[in-house]
Amino acid sequence: MNMKLMMIALMASMILPAAWAAGPAQKESRFFEMRTYFAAPGKLDELQKRFREHTCELFRKHGMENIGYWLPLTNTENKLIYVLAYPTREAREKSWIDFMADPDWKAAQRASEVNGKLVERMESVFMTATDFSPAVAPSAGAETRTFELRQYTCTPGHLPNLLERFREHTVALFAKYGMTSIGYWTPADKSKGADDTLIYILAHKSAEAGAASFKNFRADPEWIGVKADSEKKAGGSLTIPDGVKSTLMAPTDFSPMK
Repeated sequence: MNMKLMMIALMASMILPAAWAAGPAQKESRFFEMRTYFAAPGKLDELQKRFREHTCELFRKHGMENIGYWLPLTNTENKLIYVLAYPTREAREKSWIDFMADPDWKAAQRASEVNGKLVERMESVFMTATDFSPAVAPSAGAETRTFELRQYTCTPGHLPNLLERFREHTVALFAKYGMTSIGYWTPADKSKGADDTLIYILAHKSAEAGAASFKNFRADPEWIGVKADSEKKAGGSLTIPDGVKSTLMAPTDFSPMK
């Protein structure tokens, strides 16, 4: 064996064991829930105060992971949107039973609602991560970022086509134009869109940066070709008319994700 081949063999012997030890990239397997609270008129600050001083810590106490808490930039409905993670769906059920029965929660709720309830109504979506979602974990940029919650509703039978396009092209193109992927999910329950819905969150340096990123993304020749090819394969658009919803959001001061 000549010297060059010996050096290649030596380098391979050093690198490959480390790669084997690291194993494959970890797949996101936890169970997620996105909850949207509609605060009573004039009560959004008080609702945030309850989360800041009591609720988030009580969630942690009962095995729920706080991922992020956000307020829409245009918040005419007094929304608080947040995402929790659980080991499993069964663990989620137990955590909420224990949380609701906790004397500390009952006391905090009672004290905060002396002058009326803080929440008029609540929406919840159980979610499972897609196979191309990054590991979902609280993170922070150098400065507070603007987040974007996006929901796609597919034409009948075309969710697999949409997921394939994201898996093979869209996610990488988002990164190319400076958008950070936080997580990609599909609803766990058929009644909430398990067969036709993709939900994901991006982070941008600012609302203006996000708009510029999407403008450049949509003009990218690769994206134009990918979109055309995927729609030709599916026989039409992958999403229904007005099937793409976007909400720009700012993280709360108590959000682990900023």
